[in-house]
Amino acid sequence: MTDLGAVQGGAFAPDCLKGRTALITGGGSGIGFAIARALSDAGANVAISSRNLDRLKEAAQRLRNSGAQILAVAADVREPEAVNAAVSAAVERFGGLDILIANAAGNFVVPFSDMSFNAWRTVVDIDLNGTFHCAKAAYPHLKASTHGGRLIAISTLRALEGWPGCAHAAAAKAGVMSLIRSLAIEWGPDGILCNTIAPGPIDGTEGVKRLYEDTGEAAVLTANLPLGRLGRGEDVAQAVLYLCSDAASFVTGTDLVVDGGRQRGQRGAT
Repeated sequence: MTDLGAVQGGAFAPDCLKGRTALITGGGSGIGFAIARALSDAGANVAISSRNLDRLKEAAQRLRNSGAQILAVAADVREPEAVNAAVSAAVERFGGLDILIANAAGNFVVPFSDMSFNAWRTVVDIDLNGTFHCAKAAYPHLKASTHGGRLIAISTLRALEGWPGCAHAAAAKAGVMSLIRSLAIEWGPDGILCNTIAPGPIDGTEGVKRLYEDTGEAAVLTANLPLGRLGRGEDVAQAVLYLCSDAASFVTGTDLVVDGGRQRGQRGAT
């Protein structure tokens, strides 16, 4: 039965994830760090992983300064052994794993006609294969969760719209969305809820820097968003918190869009 006490006065109760453990890939910065902070603030034990060990350590210390229980584990999601080790470390430290957030991603702008085989392979390996590795490693622990397992992957609606200049990321993220929907059906009987979240442009992320700021398109992008601003990491983190909470106990196999209305078209357009 859904615990309606998980939501109080329009905000999540501060201990709504108490006793649960989450692992967040790409948790050292950007959206991943915001998710780690939101889940730890909600009472969860949190493990964060990233390829950049220095950034990871700094992020972990910032979270610990607020009293959170944090484990930092260096891992490259392209390597299944590294992902298995990160999951095992979280389970050993906290006694189980209830939530896996597949957030690690790679992308850069390049026209398809100029795209090398290695560029294609690298992005697909991080985005799609990395999500597969996370799901495989986490499955037995999510199945064993007494709270009901949660698998959430960060996607993008650009995967369905077409993404000129980022065909490798679009194809990989479309694969991620299909994978998670398939797992929602397969793993539903195991009590594991599987969803994706599709953020819009989020301020302060490497993606916005590379795709919009470095290309001189940031001002036009912001002007055409219906809400008139870029998203914040916290906007995505609160959506993750909802899907991880008991309030979303009947939500699986869906894509939660957090993009300030971008998918509805340009502001003022007819």
